[in-house]
Amino acid sequence: MMEKLNTVFRYQINRDGLTVEELLRDDWKAGKKTVHQMRMDKAVTDTAGQPFEWRTPLEAGTELVFHFKDAVSSYKPDDHADVSVLFEDEHLLAALKPADIATHPDEHDEGGTFMNAIMAYVERSGGAYAEHINRLDKGTAGIVLVAKHPIAKALFDRMIEERAITRIYHAEVDGRLKRMRGTLQYPIGRDRHHPTRRRVSPGGQDAITRYRVIERNDESTVVEASLETGRTHQIRVHFSHIGHPVKGDTLYGGSETEDGNYRLVAKKVSFKHPFTEEQTTIEVI
Repeated sequence: MMEKLNTVFRYQINRDGLTVEELLRDDWKAGKKTVHQMRMDKAVTDTAGQPFEWRTPLEAGTELVFHFKDAVSSYKPDDHADVSVLFEDEHLLAALKPADIATHPDEHDEGGTFMNAIMAYVERSGGAYAEHINRLDKGTAGIVLVAKHPIAKALFDRMIEERAITRIYHAEVDGRLKRMRGTLQYPIGRDRHHPTRRRVSPGGQDAITRYRVIERNDESTVVEASLETGRTHQIRVHFSHIGHPVKGDTLYGGSETEDGNYRLVAKKVSFKHPFTEEQTTIEVI
């Protein structure tokens, strides 16, 4: 097995007077546990390996080197499937999850999921850390974002919570939608009569899905849907609620498909990259 990489990434300070502590705590808002552990490990050094004093103001252009010697993920590497990488840098990778596998195992010693294949891919590059940022249902295909170090995980998780990542889906739903575009704003909660199903419920969490019609067929409609919120099964629940369930989604009343998968694809994500500050768009062509 290849030696695990200790150094994960380098970063240049972008303004005079910034300290390591301010960068992590205020700019990146990394979790307290992560920041504390990095301080204890003297995990931020200069290019010669000398640790920085965390409260010393630094000049713009100063290069920091971040080390994560104990940052590992417990997913079992499993080469059961090829990994189709759409985007990758030292902080993040985005890959295409097929529609017939789960995003992650229920137990970390299990295999056969998207994250097991990702872990094998990361280990081949000498890495040891990979954690998914978003997840897709087993029957849904599309883009899954994966953090390559703990700070990226903390930042992208926060961006999901603050709705700073735009997520676009394409779905084929049963029936012919009358309106060319619309907003579905129905709260979603658990269905107490089923262990995994969700339902529109007055006491549920706010959920907003915007859509526009791309194509109308005799018995179905293809829509582009964007999520304002990220509730479990949100698109599936919302379109089922208005009488147009996703094809293949028999849990919510959709018609059956030959392969048993949903006609639902996570098509595009876009965001301002928290490290490079570049507007980044990743899309399934």
